[in-house]
Amino acid sequence: MSECIMRRFLTVCALAAFASASAAAAPQVIFTPFHADGIYALGQEVGWTATLAPGTVAPAGRFTYTIRSNDLDIVKTGSFDLRSGTATIEAAFDEPAMLYVTVDYQAGLSPSPLSPAEYARVNRDLKALLEKSDPALQPLLAQYPHYQLLNPQFSFAAFAENPVATLGAAVAPTLLKPSVPAPADFDRFWASELARLRRVPPHAVLTPLPTSQPGVKLYRVTLDSVGSHVQGYLAMPDRRGRFPALVIYQWAGVYPLQTAWATDRAAEGWLTLDVDSHDLPPDQGTGVSVGYAAIGDRSRDTSYFLDMYLRDTRALEFIRSSPRWDGRTVVLTGTSMGGQQSLVTAGLNPGKVTAVLVNEPSGADSNGDLHGRREGYPNWDSSDPRIMRTALYFDTVNFAPHITAPTLIAMGFIDTTAPPVGIWTELDEISAPKEAVPMIESAHNNLTPDKQDAWLQRSEEVLATLVHGGRFTPNPQLTR
Repeated sequence: MSECIMRRFLTVCALAAFASASAAAAPQVIFTPFHADGIYALGQEVGWTATLAPGTVAPAGRFTYTIRSNDLDIVKTGSFDLRSGTATIEAAFDEPAMLYVTVDYQAGLSPSPLSPAEYARVNRDLKALLEKSDPALQPLLAQYPHYQLLNPQFSFAAFAENPVATLGAAVAPTLLKPSVPAPADFDRFWASELARLRRVPPHAVLTPLPTSQPGVKLYRVTLDSVGSHVQGYLAMPDRRGRFPALVIYQWAGVYPLQTAWATDRAAEGWLTLDVDSHDLPPDQGTGVSVGYAAIGDRSRDTSYFLDMYLRDTRALEFIRSSPRWDGRTVVLTGTSMGGQQSLVTAGLNPGKVTAVLVNEPSGADSNGDLHGRREGYPNWDSSDPRIMRTALYFDTVNFAPHITAPTLIAMGFIDTTAPPVGIWTELDEISAPKEAVPMIESAHNNLTPDKQDAWLQRSEEVLATLVHGGRFTPNPQLTR
């Protein structure tokens, strides 16, 4: 290897090892959307005004941005600086879509902050790092004992990209259509499966449990289903009377349920059933593979979601059969995979549910990766045609047309776990009264819990109305 080539190679290695430590931090920037709700019409200018946060010095570097349609196809890239104090990101789009924007900052060159002694130490450490990562470099480094990997004339701030923001917007979201149609035998398949469920007696077993929540009774519940069991917690007010029912479905993962999730709602006046997503005792957090979503995914008859969805319907049947139910109100609710299960259960049981309240439901647009839309959880393998066919039998979009209950759905505009394009699509497929809760700065709920206020406020308003015998009348402003 020539000295020139060796120097070039080692310099690249040094950049890779050192850039992240010496890059300038990204400045604080505020992005204000042109429309406060983040929703735009076809062909309308979509955009944000960028301004420096108060007290931030105007940076010398440049910002770059990438706009993707449905977080998949790049539709525009660009750059700007904020030396004048403001700048804009804008684009017009003539197809219904969710736009997903990433903004990065590239700092300019800056004077070296290191003394000669510090440079010597950094060079020594870099050489040791390179030798450790690739022992084959030791002979090369030995040939050039005085070669400096880090040149004190340069700063490495210019070589690193620093994430600044992720932005989201909706373009004509009420015009979104399913990526692919439902299977021709979708309704027939599920009618057959529900018939199988009806042939299995529930054999309900309720085991009383102690609770620290005053004025509440708590039980562990086990119900027979097709080839598995519903397990969860049942809580109710400890007084005479009959109560509106609330069924809570759980998000993805394998974890023990907290009894407070049921007892806190019971203290408000709900007959509450908190359903474990798995056939596990509700206080148990192991016993199912964390990769359960892929179990049996090449056939609708073996998919893990088949038994899960049937257990969800069995749970609804149980709460409706309870002598403590008021006979009028049944609400289904959940977040992420809990929202997925809520929508499916409402679709499988039209006329049996009063309201559906879900936050960032997963399970929509399962074939999206093949049709210009980023697919989310359960992250079906789009490279396998058999899996893609199976997924359509469990895709929430295909259950949505059967939902007859008023529905509240919140979506995070920068959510990549449950992408908003699929959520808007299923919302559009619901013919019952419906309400959208756009959270334009929210990724998935566990990633940005501080951006969930719109969902928390509206869902609690609706629950407070329903628990006291009122009706949920969705606001159709965004879903017309």
